[in-house]
Amino acid sequence: MAERLLILGGTAEATRLARQAVDAVGDRLDVITSLAGRLDPPRELAGQVRIGGFGGTAGMVEALRDLRIDLVIDATHPFAAIISANAAEACATAGVPRLMVIRPPWQPEPGDRWLEVESLAAAAEALPRIARRAFLTVGSGGVDAFESVTGVWLLVRLFAPPAGPLPLAEHHVVVARPPFPLEDETALFGEHRIDTLVCKQSGGPTDAKLAAARAAGARVVMVRRPPLPPGERVATVDAALDWIKRAISA
Repeated sequence: MAERLLILGGTAEATRLARQAVDAVGDRLDVITSLAGRLDPPRELAGQVRIGGFGGTAGMVEALRDLRIDLVIDATHPFAAIISANAAEACATAGVPRLMVIRPPWQPEPGDRWLEVESLAAAAEALPRIARRAFLTVGSGGVDAFESVTGVWLLVRLFAPPAGPLPLAEHHVVVARPPFPLEDETALFGEHRIDTLVCKQSGGPTDAKLAAARAAGARVVMVRRPPLPPGERVATVDAALDWIKRAISA
């Protein structure tokens, strides 16, 4: 009987890992990717797909048992702290091996003007002191942190149209899905006269907005990542695939 892998997904790394696992060891492994369901799943997602939350740690323990999961890989976004913490506790409770795929953080380059802060609230507190026209790329769940900001015009990028008016003063919404080419990011900075970019320290290859900010001489308010739960971790999809192969061969 094939073993069963649950990938906690929602990132490009998770999508690539599902494809590579199916291609490499699909005859010995059933691959299931779990997605929160806030956005449509990638059309090219290989293997089985599970949509929806787990209902906390207890719900995840139940799901691991109901789905007969043998391995878990947490390839969620670096800021998905709650699901990662739940996965750590659930896998420990259920006795299921777990690996985290943690993409390397971005590093400042010559010409960058970074202000690193601990939270979205700290970013919002700092913004009126340093910005007049800011570009928010913090996701729909991070917008509320900026509702008290005044005196700063905000360009807000969202992956989907907001359900209602945003709780912001002066602002404009752009709805777009990645990838975001450098030329498009550069055009946004120029068109909207952006002097400050606000973003989370997501890391990975999608850093065109940072290059555009550098070219425009704009400041970057970088929100640091939340702490990781304990556990084994790798930085690449290839390393995660090696872990899978070792696990199913043991």
